Parts: sequence; structure tokens; C-alpha cells
Amino acid sequence: MKALFVCALLLVGYLTPALADYQRNEAVPVDKVIFGKVTSVRNVTQTELLEDRNHGWKVFGGALIGGTIGNQFGSGGGRALSTILGAMLGGSVANTNNQRVEQITIQLVELMITIEDGSEYMVVQDRDPAMIFQPRDKIRMIYLADGSVRIDKQM
Repeated sequence: MKALFVCALLLVGYLTPALADYQRNEAVPVDKVIFGKVTSVRNVTQTELLEDRNHGWKVFGGALIGGTIGNQFGSGGGRALSTILGAMLGGSVANTNNQRVEQITIQLVELMITIEDGSEYMVVQDRDPAMIFQPRDKIRMIYLADGSVRIDKQM
């Protein structure tokens, strides 16, 4: 029973999407904050391909339905052959009709930053239309406890 409970918790944890670094009305631990200045800004895009995660189940369902229909025909060895052919045909049709790959484009910003001691850093992060960076902007480089870094304007 315990093993089943642990497996269920692991499965839920695996299927739950990761939370963003910032949540509304939530405090996140900060390891350190470094102040600096933006020396250059470059808007970039990143393209990702998202495949349909349910594709395998759809193919399995198509094969199951095709095998069930094929099992209705023939008798003896002919019935077994029609079941196999029906399963192959059903799986093939489901595979052909459900191959969905979606392309998404993510807007990013690449920042070159010079901090107070003269060191330079390059940070790439999601582009926030509410926070457009310009060269010579004063910024805070925030190191979060999870190891990620976030840049925002120093007000």
C-alpha cells in the first residue's frame, strides 16, 4: 500500500507543470543581490517544438479499436489474421492522423551587464513588455535560492 502511495505521489509530481519563478502574492528566498548597469540589450527569439503528449495513447486506442473490428471477420486462423491486420491498420490510421507538432516562439532579451566591481555578465531571460531595458539602465541582479537569476530595473 505504501509503495502504491509513493508511486502515485511521484506520478503526480512528474505530471504537474513546474511553477514559474515568481508567483503572485508569494515571497521567494533570495541568495544575493548585485547592482550594476546594462551595457547592451538584444532581443532574441527561441523556437521550440511541442509534441502531442497523448500521441502514444491515441495510437494504442486506434490499434485496439482496429483489432476489435478485425476480430469480427473470419473464423479460426482467418479471424486471428483479420484481428492482427485490423490492429495494424487502426494503429497506422491513428498514428497518421494525430501527429501534431506545434511550434511556439518565445521572446527573450539578452542583457550584457557590468556590475560595481567591473565584472561583466550576460543574462538571457524572458522578455517582459512591462520592463524594457535600455543601455545605461541601473539594474539589480537577483540570485534566487533555486539557482536561477532574474534581472530587473533598479528604481
